[in-house]
Amino acid sequence: MAGHSQFKNIMHRKGAQDARRARQFAKVIREITVAARSGLPEPASNPRLRAALSAAREVNMPKDTVDRAIKKAIGAGGGEDYVEVRYEGYGPAGVAVIVEALTDNRNRTASDVRAAFSKHGGSLGETNSVSFMFQRLGVIVFPASAGSEDDMLEAAIEAGAENVASDAESHEITCAMESFFTVRDALEARFGEPRSARIEWRPETTTVLDEEKARAVLKLIDVLEENDDVQAVYANFDLPDDVAQALAA
Repeated sequence: MAGHSQFKNIMHRKGAQDARRARQFAKVIREITVAARSGLPEPASNPRLRAALSAAREVNMPKDTVDRAIKKAIGAGGGEDYVEVRYEGYGPAGVAVIVEALTDNRNRTASDVRAAFSKHGGSLGETNSVSFMFQRLGVIVFPASAGSEDDMLEAAIEAGAENVASDAESHEITCAMESFFTVRDALEARFGEPRSARIEWRPETTTVLDEEKARAVLKLIDVLEENDDVQAVYANFDLPDDVAQALAA
């Protein structure tokens, strides 16, 4: 029975990983679609498309899948028309939450997001109800092997970045949203392709959570991220080391 249970657990994990990978692909394909339609279908002339292709490489999307997505986006009919929407609200323990989505049906997505907040101890607010607690920043991450801490700092400053945080695994460069593509391209020319490069919401202040509240907040975020229309979820909470370890156990 133990072996059987272990096998079922492995199959369950594999199924969950496959489902997560499928959702990641679907979200990236939507971003590629919108990016390809927002400008020229050539990455060199379309910064948003370059960022979308970087996201595709980050989730190991096959090149032929990427190519099909671009061709479908610019082809006759072009498939679905997606619009960008942002939802803001409060989760459990008063944690501020921002949800970014690409949808072909605003009513469906708004209903799903509102239901997720209500069911998991939160409340959906008006646009700009929590975004004032966040900064919109460009975030570029390189593996530590890309260059030394000093070289990365020097290059980031020259490129116009605001901050560099380096550790044993990576270099994280942050910059103003308006400078994102300039900074990314300058660093990529010197250090090669970054591990990831995207524009994010970063909280200016955070709420420290205990284990019980952290589980509630993370459950809400999980439910939101499982929605096919949702591209990204940001929240202003912080976890002490012992809570993070308990959640990872």
